Amino acid sequence: MTTDRDAQGLRCMLMRGGTSKGAYFLADELLADTAARDDLLMRVMGTPDPRQIDGIGGAHPLTSKVAVVGPSDDPGADVDYLFLQVGVDRAFVTDLQNCGNILAGVGPFAVERGLVAAGDTEAVVRIRLLNTGGTAVASFPVERGRPVYRGGRAISGVPGTAAEIRLDFQGTAGSTCGRLLPTGSVVDRLVGLDVTCIDNGMPVVVVRAADLGVTGHESVAELEANSDLRAAVEKLRLEAGAAMGLGDVGPATIPKMTLVSPPAAGGTLCTRSFIPHRVHEAIGVLGAVSVATAALLPGTPAAEVADWSGPDTTVVVEHPTGTFDVVVELDPSGHEPLVTRAGIISTARKLFDGWVFPRPDDEHR
Repeated sequence: MTTDRDAQGLRCMLMRGGTSKGAYFLADELLADTAARDDLLMRVMGTPDPRQIDGIGGAHPLTSKVAVVGPSDDPGADVDYLFLQVGVDRAFVTDLQNCGNILAGVGPFAVERGLVAAGDTEAVVRIRLLNTGGTAVASFPVERGRPVYRGGRAISGVPGTAAEIRLDFQGTAGSTCGRLLPTGSVVDRLVGLDVTCIDNGMPVVVVRAADLGVTGHESVAELEANSDLRAAVEKLRLEAGAAMGLGDVGPATIPKMTLVSPPAAGGTLCTRSFIPHRVHEAIGVLGAVSVATAALLPGTPAAEVADWSGPDTTVVVEHPTGTFDVVVELDPSGHEPLVTRAGIISTARKLFDGWVFPRPDDEHR
C-alpha cells in the first residue's frame, strides 16, 4: 500500500545495538495495521533481496532488524519495545522472538526521543519486552540530558569502544515457551543426540559440537559451508521445536541452535550459534543468557564442556569473534531451577537520525 510516507519519508534512527544493527521507530509513527506496517518495513529494508540494495538493510539477518518503541501503560515499565526481524532474501517480518542486541539501543533511543527523562549523569530505563513478556532495566551514562555514546567499554565483535550499557533482565525465564526447561527435562534425547532445550529469554537448543562431528572451534565460513552439518542441525531444530511446544518451526527463526565445546581462549565454554540457518558472527544477547543458564545446570551438554576455573559469578561465553560475559544466578531448591538474576553489559551507538524513504510499493511501480 502506497502511503504519504513513501514520498515524505519516515522518521528513523539507525543504531548499532551490541553486535547487531537496526532501524528504531516510535510506535505511533508507524502504521497501525500489522500487514501494512510489515510491508512498509520490508520496503524500508529493501526486502526481499539478498543484497537489500534498495533499502537500508545490511544483507544479513544481524543487520535487518527493527525496534518499535513507545510509552508503556505498565506501571512497572517506562517504555514498550517490540522487536521485528525482517527477512533478507525472503519476504517476511516476524515478532516471534526478542533481540537482546537491539535492546541495548532502546534505552538511549527512548531518551533521544523524549520518552524518558534522564538524570544528571545516568539514565535508568525500564523496558517491557512485548515479544515475549518480561522486563529489562537499562542503565547508561548521560550528559546534559542526552545519552553518552563514547566510552571505554569494548565488546567482542564490535570495533573500538563505547559507553557501557548495563541490562538486567526480569521475568525472562520461560518467556516464549512458558518455562525455563520447556520439555520438563534438563537433558532430552532427540534424533539420537543428548540436548538441553532451554528458554531464559530466548529458546535455545544446546548440543555438543563433537556429537555433530565438528570441534566447535571452526570459523563461521567453515560451518556454513558444511552442508551435512547444516542439514543435521536443521533436523534437530525441527524435532526440538515440537518438543518445546513451539509447533512446526520450519518457517520460524526459533529455536536458536548452539553447539558447545570446551573453551579455547580462557572462557567458560565455546559456542557456535545457528540463528537458525546462518551462523552467528558472535552470539545473541538472550541466546548467551540461555546458554549460560544451561551451563549452570549439572548434566547438560553445556555444563559438561564448561571450565569453571574462572570467576564463579560470571559465565564467559566464547564465540567466533571473542567472548560475552553473562551473570546468571539460580535457586536450585525448587522442583525446577529458579532464575534469580540475569544480566549483561553491552554497548550501543547512534549511527544516524533522520528520514528514511521506503522503496515504492511494487504494486504501483
